[in-house]
Amino acid sequence: MSSSSSAAPAGVPANRDRLFLASCVALIVTSMTFAIRAGILGDLSVEFGLSDSQLGWVNSMAFYGFPLAMLIGGAIYNQVGPRNLMWIAFISHILGLVLTMTAGGFWGLIISTFFIGFANGSVEAACNPLIADMYPDKQTEMLNKFHVWFPGGIVIGSLVTFALGDSVSWQVLIATMLIPTAIYGILIFGQKFPKTENIVGDTKTNLSGVFSGLFIVVALLMTMTATTEFGATQWVERILGNAGANAMILLAMTAGIMATGRFFAGPLVHRLNPVGVLIGSAVLACLGLFMLSQVTGPMVYLGTAVFALGICYFWPTMLGFTAEYIPKSGALGLSLIGGAGMLGAGIWNPIIGGWIDSGREEALAMGLSGEAAELATGQATLGSIAYFPAILIVCFIALYFYMRNRPKVSAADVILDADVMATPGSAR
Repeated sequence: MSSSSSAAPAGVPANRDRLFLASCVALIVTSMTFAIRAGILGDLSVEFGLSDSQLGWVNSMAFYGFPLAMLIGGAIYNQVGPRNLMWIAFISHILGLVLTMTAGGFWGLIISTFFIGFANGSVEAACNPLIADMYPDKQTEMLNKFHVWFPGGIVIGSLVTFALGDSVSWQVLIATMLIPTAIYGILIFGQKFPKTENIVGDTKTNLSGVFSGLFIVVALLMTMTATTEFGATQWVERILGNAGANAMILLAMTAGIMATGRFFAGPLVHRLNPVGVLIGSAVLACLGLFMLSQVTGPMVYLGTAVFALGICYFWPTMLGFTAEYIPKSGALGLSLIGGAGMLGAGIWNPIIGGWIDSGREEALAMGLSGEAAELATGQATLGSIAYFPAILIVCFIALYFYMRNRPKVSAADVILDADVMATPGSAR
C-alpha cells in the first residue's frame, strides 16, 4: 500500500489507497443491502404479515433515499467535502441497519429502509468525485474498479444469505452488514481528505442541456432500464423461489456476470455506438425474462445468464450516451440521469409487488396451490416485467435512427473530463 502511495503523482494525497479501499468497502455495504434485502423478503412477509404490495413499498424506500442523497450530496459537495459525506453515509448505514433489526412492523421497515437508501446514495455522492480527484493519472481505470464492487457486493451478500439463511434469523443477516460498515468507518477515521477542484461545470449551460427534449426522453428511458434491472433482482426470492433453482445463487450469478462484464468489457462498450449496445442489451434482457417466465429447473440458470448479460451495460451505457450526445448537461445531467433510474425503480417496486399479489390470486382461482401457485405467480410476474425491455427495444431502435446523423463527442474525451466523471452516479 505504501509503495503505491509513494508513487502517486504530485498533488494527490499519500493516503489515497486507504481512502480508495474505504470507498470500495462502503460500496460493498451499499450493494449487500440490495442482495440481503432480496433474500429476506419472505421472512419479513411472514413475521410482520405484510402483503407483497407492502413489501414493494418497503423496497421502494431504498430507491427513494438513494437519489435524494445523491442529488443533495452532489449539490453540497464543494461546501461540505467528501469527508463529511462519508460520515453521513456511515451514520445513516448504522441507523438504517439497527432500525431494520429492531423494526416492529411496516412503518419501522419503511423508515429504516429509507435511511439505508440515503446512506447508499451518500456513498455514491462522496466517492465518485473523491476517486476522480485522487487518481488523476488513472481516473477512468480506478472509477471502473470502484464500480465493479456494486455487483461484486451483491455476490457477497447473496452468498452470505445462501450460507446462513437457513440457520440464522433475518436479523442476523442484517447484522452481518455492520461488519463492513465498521471497517470503512475505521478506514476513514482520522484521515485527511483532499479538496476537489474540478467537479462543477457551468450551471447555466448544464441547465440548458437538462431541459432539452432529448435529455427528458433519455431520463424516461433510464427509469425503464433501471426497473428492468432492479425490478427482477430485488424480487428474485419471491419470484423464482419455487422455480427449481436457488434464488440467492441466481442473484449471485447475475451480479457475478455483471461484475465480470463491466470489469473486462468496459473499454469495448465505450468504443461501440452506445445506442447499438442499448438495443442489444434490451433484446437480451427481454429474451432472458421471457425464458425465466417459461422454464424451471436447470434452465433457469441459463435464462438468468442471458438476462444478466442484457442488464449488464444498461446503467453505464445510458450514462455514456448522456455524456456523448448531451454534453451540455455535464455533471448535473449525469447526476439527474442516475437519480432518474433509482427513482423509477422505486416507483415501480410497489406495482411489481401488486402484480405478485394479483398473480397469486389468479393462480389460486385456477385451482393451483402451494409451490405450484407460487411458481405460476412468479412466472407471470416475470412476463409482466419483460414488457419493459420489449418497449425499450422499440424506443432504442427509434433513438438509433434519430441519432444516426447527429454528431457526437468522443467517449474517451468525455470520460477523461473531470467535470463529467467527478459527479455522483457518473461511472457505475
